[in-house]
Amino acid sequence: MPSIYETLRANIIVAMKARDTATATILRTADAAIQRSAMDQNKPIDDALTTTAIRKAVKNLTDANVEFEKGARADLVAANLVEIAILEKYLPAGLDAAKLEALIVEVIAATGAASKKEMGKVIAALKQRPEAGIIDFGAASKIVQSKLP
Repeated sequence: MPSIYETLRANIIVAMKARDTATATILRTADAAIQRSAMDQNKPIDDALTTTAIRKAVKNLTDANVEFEKGARADLVAANLVEIAILEKYLPAGLDAAKLEALIVEVIAATGAASKKEMGKVIAALKQRPEAGIIDFGAASKIVQSKLP
């Protein structure tokens, strides 16, 4: 089975042959971000690095959409939503809210965290879990805050 990165590279070629310049540009930008991330971290390109780079790109686009909405730039919001939709095809499905909450309760019990001051310990423990690649840590942080007194 090809890796996420290999699939992305193959889809760049497909988009170029189909003369779909918008998709090709979006995928090339993602490819460049992945390669830059690999060089910065001095690591080979693998699924974890690819997923991290794509998640970062999607987060940046989502954050930009908030600003574009404030500036009443519906054209840029629409363009970013298209780009997000294309990039999310390469991300693994995340944990649903119920599974994430169950995992957080388990980690809180395992770490013995008793107050919001120990939230960092819980998040650090979550990052060590095998499921860390598919956890949305923004949502996890909110759940941890609600669970800790």
